[in-house]
Amino acid sequence: MKVFGLAASLRKDSINRRLLLLAEDIVRECGHEVDHAEFRDFDIPLYDGDLQQESGVPAGAQALGARIAGADAWLLVSPEYNWGAPGTIKNAIDWLSRMQPVPLDRKSALLLSASPSLVGGARGLMSLRLPLEVLGCWVYPKVFALAQAGQAYGEDGKLANEALAAMLRGMVEDYLATAEALNAR
Repeated sequence: MKVFGLAASLRKDSINRRLLLLAEDIVRECGHEVDHAEFRDFDIPLYDGDLQQESGVPAGAQALGARIAGADAWLLVSPEYNWGAPGTIKNAIDWLSRMQPVPLDRKSALLLSASPSLVGGARGLMSLRLPLEVLGCWVYPKVFALAQAGQAYGEDGKLANEALAAMLRGMVEDYLATAEALNAR
C-alpha cells in the first residue's frame, strides 16, 4: 500500500513535520511505501473564483491532488492555529474541492497534530475533519494529538514517553489495517 504523508506546516523544523516522520517510519516498518511531501512543494495561491475561471486550478493544487489520488492512504499532520486548522491546508482543501473528480473522494486519512499546548492540536484537527468528510474522505475516528510537543521528543528524535510512542504505533497500525479494508471495498 502507498501512504501519502504531508505535514501542513511550512517550517522546516516543525514539530508537526517531526511527528509525520515518526508516523512514516511506522508505515515503513509495517511494510508499506511512503510518499513523503513537503507542504512548501505545492505553490497554491489563495482560493479565488476569478482566478479559477481565468486559469483553472493552479499547478500546485493539481500536483497535491495527484499525489493524494495516487496514494492508498493519507497521513495528514497539521498544527493548530487559534483553535483551528492553518489557513494553508484549508486553502489547499478548497482548491482540491474544485477539481473533478475530487481527489479526496473515496480516500481515507489519519489526522495527527503536535502542539506546544496542553491539548496537542486536537481542536485544529476537528476543524479539518468536516471539509475532508464533506468531500468524500473517510477520516479515521481517532486523532493523535501530541501535547507539549516541544518537550516530547528525545535527543534521538523519537517520542521520549514510551506510552505515547506505543499509542502512536497502535493508531498508525490500526489505521493502515482499516485503510486496506476500505481500499478493498
